[in-house]
Amino acid sequence: MTNYFVTGATGFIGRRLVARLLQRPGTETVYALVRETSRGKLAALADGWPEARKLVGVTGDLTEDALGIDAAALSPIDHVVHLGAIYDLTASDAANQVANVDGTRNTLAFAAAAQAGRFHHVSSIAVAGDYAGKFTEADFDLGQGFHSPYHQTKFEAEKLVRQQRVPFTVYRPSAVVGDSRTGEMDKIDGPYYFLPAISRLSALPKRLPLAGPDLGATNLVPVEYVVDALDHLMHTAAPTGTTYHLASPRPQPLNEVYNAFARAAGGPLIGTTLPAGPSKALKNAGKRAAKFAAAGVDRIPGGRSARAAVLSEFGVPLEVLPHLSMEVDFDTASTTAALTGSGIELPTLREYAGPLYRYWAEHLDVDRARRRDSREPLRGKVILITGASSGIGRASALATARKGAEVLLVARRTDELEQVRAEIVGAGGKAAAYACDLTDGDAIDALVKDVLAEHGAVDMLVNNAGRSIRRSVGLSTERFHDYERTMAINYFGPVRLILGLLPSMAERRFGHIVNVTTQGLQTDTPRFTAYLASKAALEEFALTAGRETLSDGVTFSSVRMPLVRTDMIAPTGSYRGVPSSSPERAAALVVKALEKRPEILNLPEGKAAELATLIAPKTARFVAHLVYRAMPESAPEARRLPRTAPLASVAGAVTRLVWRRRA
Repeated sequence: MTNYFVTGATGFIGRRLVARLLQRPGTETVYALVRETSRGKLAALADGWPEARKLVGVTGDLTEDALGIDAAALSPIDHVVHLGAIYDLTASDAANQVANVDGTRNTLAFAAAAQAGRFHHVSSIAVAGDYAGKFTEADFDLGQGFHSPYHQTKFEAEKLVRQQRVPFTVYRPSAVVGDSRTGEMDKIDGPYYFLPAISRLSALPKRLPLAGPDLGATNLVPVEYVVDALDHLMHTAAPTGTTYHLASPRPQPLNEVYNAFARAAGGPLIGTTLPAGPSKALKNAGKRAAKFAAAGVDRIPGGRSARAAVLSEFGVPLEVLPHLSMEVDFDTASTTAALTGSGIELPTLREYAGPLYRYWAEHLDVDRARRRDSREPLRGKVILITGASSGIGRASALATARKGAEVLLVARRTDELEQVRAEIVGAGGKAAAYACDLTDGDAIDALVKDVLAEHGAVDMLVNNAGRSIRRSVGLSTERFHDYERTMAINYFGPVRLILGLLPSMAERRFGHIVNVTTQGLQTDTPRFTAYLASKAALEEFALTAGRETLSDGVTFSSVRMPLVRTDMIAPTGSYRGVPSSSPERAAALVVKALEKRPEILNLPEGKAAELATLIAPKTARFVAHLVYRAMPESAPEARRLPRTAPLASVAGAVTRLVWRRRA
């Protein structure tokens, strides 16, 4: 019967290897080193594993001498498998030293105390450092240099293994990517840093011819190949000190790597690689230019931080750039020979790039929430719509539900909200209703809390609820509360709702907010000082905030609505003969803003009004004034004012304006 002791058992490679060891014939116990805080994680991973009863978690720590474990309390250990380490180019010197060097030293001390039969050290091809040329499995210290703490500490850790007396085998995986069949990966690392850029390039025509210089090569290997090889090789008789390169037998050119992932993403491919001479000249010139530019930027106060921030927008840590390519060629002859007849073969990158890319796009891409399906961009999206009990809000809710969205209906009137919700659900859609007074700040905060607790996130917000007051400024001098009421519902309410949802949107790196404003902002329609000022404030808030939140994936649209036949305009009798749009046509504009996400959605007549004002501002103002004089007041106070026929009013206005110009 065989007993194993494994460090790093909950890691990406470790958990797969432990599951495999548990199922090996003859396995008695697999001891897994875990910190006290990680016991729950180990138990969760083991849930459902075949033969999980053979797994025993042992509390200890890589930072403690001999791992802080009494080896005598365990059964005799046949194999110590040391996987515990930091695999992170961005980690600090101290973190790498503690995990990779001190952790290896302490694990070796435990193996010696346990009188283990063999020590299996999972190292890395990083031990080759900056060596250029063929690096065989028998090579180790060839005078190579190291440009990162990770590479340096992996070398030092392997050196410790080679200096001790317990029989050992060394395994050097190259850059480990996800499972070649399922694409499963647990973190962004190596080539994954560049998938966002490849994803964006997929928007270009697929047949766009690309040419590029020879950028060097890398070495990738899928995780199941590493686990299969470990499982086989550690049970194969081999002299102490035997080393295996779990790597591609040939370097993988970066242009080839790009093409494999670009093909999976549906983007343009590099069809032509420049010859070695021009490539080398371009590469060296690029390095010099980049070095010169970086040095210049770094001299500016905060320059290095700014450079790192720009790279972070592309998802590429500054520390990763020097290690994009390597000059070393790893020989895998011993590994190939040892695996002969096992059925374990390394798939080609072209075979597994597709599963890797799809898994990344669905599970790891930080921008996956904002990715649009060109055919059904709203399907599955959670959309919160205010003022959803009637008018534009109700029509927008029904329209987005038909598009496959889950609609969260918000308004004051519970009964009417429930009617809209029932209509959506009855048609096979998904909807939930939330009664809320959007002039009450505490109520808005409670709404945000409830919505996020019940739905996890809001993908899109439509600020449609609003109030309009048609009253000339002359009748408003003693009615400041009109302006307060209008700002409360049209500006402060939407802004408070946006601020409440913004953190969760930024965390998910996606959110789109549609503010229903008005075409009146393009015509400066008289008698709407309170209404237009509040809508202008909301629109300007969105324009400004959108420039700040762009890299967070949060965007804004303003829909400048024309006059719409809703309850809001019903009290104004003079609008009965004016052309107006239906709520359904208005909802179509809201849907367009949700799907296309323009910054401002204008209609042709609104643009024409703006153009007229730009070309002839005085004439436009004069015409608007004449219309104001011709149209009657709709406010109750107007009934107490002296009545003047519209034609006489306009004639008087024209006479006064002409007289003033002559004067």
